[in-house]
Amino acid sequence: MSYEYTVENDIVIFKLKSGKTNPISTETLRGLNEVVKRVNQEEQLKGIVITGEGRYLSSGFDLQTFTTFESPQAIIDWFEYEEETLYNLFTCSKPVVAAINGHATAAGLIVSMACDYRICVNHPKIKLGMTEIKIGLALTPAEAEIMRFGLATDVNYRDVIFKGELFDPVWALERRIVDELADNVDDLLEKAKAKVSALIDTPGRPFILLKNMQKRHAARAIREGIEEYDFQLLVDTFTNESVIATLRSVLQAIS
Repeated sequence: MSYEYTVENDIVIFKLKSGKTNPISTETLRGLNEVVKRVNQEEQLKGIVITGEGRYLSSGFDLQTFTTFESPQAIIDWFEYEEETLYNLFTCSKPVVAAINGHATAAGLIVSMACDYRICVNHPKIKLGMTEIKIGLALTPAEAEIMRFGLATDVNYRDVIFKGELFDPVWALERRIVDELADNVDDLLEKAKAKVSALIDTPGRPFILLKNMQKRHAARAIREGIEEYDFQLLVDTFTNESVIATLRSVLQAIS
């Protein structure tokens, strides 16, 4: 199992746990969809905390998947499901807090940016960032819109997406890419759960309506982007020999 989730004080704790780097697989996407659906449907549940096990929140999408697609249609099917999952996470009606316990790169950072609030352990060795541009990958409509929304400014978007460099938690806090730092993992999880409760535990739960109003334009942009997107571009990318060779090299390096 690439993840586990528990319920603590009516808050779902979703933990990525797969190998050393917690890559996001198809199974992980299914798990995220399941917990979002459950939180939306079950009145007593307050929200979600997303975190990882060990030294990583997540290194990104599972490169083993990306280098072993069986057909062009398999590529399209996978990314259509990935886009739907990211949309569902981004629009979850209740608070979702990223508890960034370690490195969060590529899709690990995208998932964090889909959350409503981000808390990161303050350690200089922790690295965040989007390295896609350096390995031949662009962003899909949901990925791009979520990053644009979360990064908030054109300068942040250019510095994070176009440069493809890694940065530490202090730099992320200065740029408001993360909202808060924690001293350690225990402190991190307590702060994350407290934030979920603080956002939702008010009379009438107005957070739900306020979040909907805050994100409605970005959510609409994601939907329209997916409808208009030419998924053949992804087929071209993931059948490109140079890209696949690069992805295999990265996979070998992190294995």
